Amino acid sequence: NNAKFSIGEIVKHRHFDFRGVIYDVDFEFNNSEEWYQSIPKEVRPRKDQPFYHLLAESNDVTYEAYVSEQNLLIDNSKEPVKHPLIEEIFSGKKGSSYFKISN
Repeated sequence: NNAKFSIGEIVKHRHFDFRGVIYDVDFEFNNSEEWYQSIPKEVRPRKDQPFYHLLAESNDVTYEAYVSEQNLLIDNSKEPVKHPLIEEIFSGKKGSSYFKISN
């Protein structure tokens, strides 16, 4: 599977009101069956697609989210993601993406 989105990209959820920055990618579903079954059937994604780990924010709350590729859209707002772990993972931001400086 090829991932549509890249680490550092800012994305938003297609159905729910939150956005975040991608910090890791699983090229197919890699979470618990319990987690998967907790998603309502009408919006439950397929397992055979990339899933993304996000440093997410919604209103004034930050958290980590695990989201299927089919449920993500690029966030073109250019607004920074206000998550406390951003600076631990990324070195900076340019446009609508965060980046790491490798040593």
